[in-house]
Amino acid sequence: MAEYKSTFGTKVQNYTTNPDNPIEGQVWYNETDNVLKYQIPNLLASWRTANNLNTARGYTASAGIQTASITFGGSPGVSATPQLANTESYDGTTFSEVNDLNSARAVLASAGTSTAGLAFGGTIFPAAPNGPVGFTETWNGSSWTEVADLNSVRQALAGAGTTNTEALAYGGEGPAVPQAAVTEQWNGSSWTEVADLNSGRRGIAGSGVYTAAIAVAGIDGSSRRAFVESWNGSAWTEVADVNTARRSGGNSGDNTASVFFGGNAAPGDTGATELWNGSSWAEQNDLNVVRGYLGASGASSASALAAGGLNPAPTGTAAAEEWSTTQSVGAWSTGGSLNTARDKMGGVGTQNDSLAFGGETPSSNQILTESYDGTNWTEVNDLNTAGDEMGTAGTTTSALAVTGYGRGAVNESWNGTSWTELADVNTPRGGLGGSGADSTSAVIFGGNSTQDWAVTESWNGSSWTEVNDMNTARRQIGFSGVTNTAALAFGGTPGPTAITEQWNGTSWTEVNDLNTARRYINSGAGTSTAALCIGGGETPPVIGNTEDWNGVSWVEVADLSTARSTVAGTGTTSAGLASGGNTGTTETAATEEWSGTSNSTKTVSTD
Repeated sequence: MAEYKSTFGTKVQNYTTNPDNPIEGQVWYNETDNVLKYQIPNLLASWRTANNLNTARGYTASAGIQTASITFGGSPGVSATPQLANTESYDGTTFSEVNDLNSARAVLASAGTSTAGLAFGGTIFPAAPNGPVGFTETWNGSSWTEVADLNSVRQALAGAGTTNTEALAYGGEGPAVPQAAVTEQWNGSSWTEVADLNSGRRGIAGSGVYTAAIAVAGIDGSSRRAFVESWNGSAWTEVADVNTARRSGGNSGDNTASVFFGGNAAPGDTGATELWNGSSWAEQNDLNVVRGYLGASGASSASALAAGGLNPAPTGTAAAEEWSTTQSVGAWSTGGSLNTARDKMGGVGTQNDSLAFGGETPSSNQILTESYDGTNWTEVNDLNTAGDEMGTAGTTTSALAVTGYGRGAVNESWNGTSWTELADVNTPRGGLGGSGADSTSAVIFGGNSTQDWAVTESWNGSSWTEVNDMNTARRQIGFSGVTNTAALAFGGTPGPTAITEQWNGTSWTEVNDLNTARRYINSGAGTSTAALCIGGGETPPVIGNTEDWNGVSWVEVADLSTARSTVAGTGTTSAGLASGGNTGTTETAATEEWSGTSNSTKTVSTD
């Protein structure tokens, strides 16, 4: 184990109270309180939307971990018919179709990994055998092979195991047994019956290894149960119940630590998520998409994947979500105020080196430009043409201020000292977005003049060329990006809307929506794959909602301290800046600094 001094370069120090700016992991002695204290990161346990399955389905099964899993079998909906053989592989970002199961089926169970998986049991109907089956197939990373059947044919059973050579099958429903207690152990070539569950039931959520598994909830007869049992390799033991009784949920982890999510709870499906610490269950943040009969993969309680399911029953969904207990909790803090309060400014740069220009005060459009050094704003040379809601691109030494309300088709370049007019845009407009590395390479999109525009124009340093339009014409959008080949446009008017589109240098693609539809957003912070949407709303009301984009989905994070619309957002998702804006009653000079992480001070217990 590393010593504290070797990690932090000093011994544990004494302070009268606490140090001014303790860092993560720092330990010190507080002489006033006479206690040892330390600094730890604030972390959040929650679900985040992932890219969808290619085929919507419920009654499915999954194997593997959050970043490398397979989902197979199932049914698109009503009464588990027809059954599917489709298999999809997940690489942590996208699902790809791979080779099918040999036997299409639904309500099956699983074990193993994305390269060494196992599929067993399930149901096939109305085709022969018209009911539960014992079929077992093993996956080698590219194809399925039929192997020895279960001894007890059944559907709606549970599985556990992290390889395709050691697995456990338990519970379920057989032809003559509505709720089976049977447990079977797989050794890579055959199944052997071992000790039964204490409570026979179907629709159990199972996970773990074949010597340390867990059986969570389920249904017997028509009653959903909260029962939980722990497997030690030879016998099942009843342990503490879950808080919400249900059937056909998902689980990740083993009998010492696991996460249980989703399922069918009277009177309908649920997104409830609970965390097991080996002795009790604690309720957590729910799934975003309520569902039961889903595919679940993951090796621990800290990380899991929910894929597909029924939402609402009996309709299959393609939705996938990732669970993490280690998501950083970001926070806003007060920065230096602008010299002139205004909204609808253009902004470029980083948290400690930003430029804000143009905008609007109660009396008029502005030409003002201010530079931020991480502490204070300083007035520098003005724009040549006043305006607001411009397209922007570049850095604090090489930037563009493009068209905008009150500016006509004007395009200006900043060289770190002054603004110079360059070639006009083809379509003058305001309320647009922009992205670019510097003043020689950019793209602008959306906006409004006589109408809402979907028009996109690309800049090569000397002229503008129209390229492929956005899918949805709109104005007052949020935008982010640092090149002319990768940009993000989100929210806007007509609406307010939550629509998000991603630019790849050639065309726009609709991706996952914002959680909160909004207009009057203005520039966000970040890139096309890691962005912040900051504030927005009407005038009044306005909102302080901040959302974080990871290239796949938006998640709500900490709100602005001062709710407002049309801020100038700059920086990144780990170190952003929100400047100016409108509070709903007036323009503001407020600046807030975003940190993608935050810490808390804890006291070392001597109990």
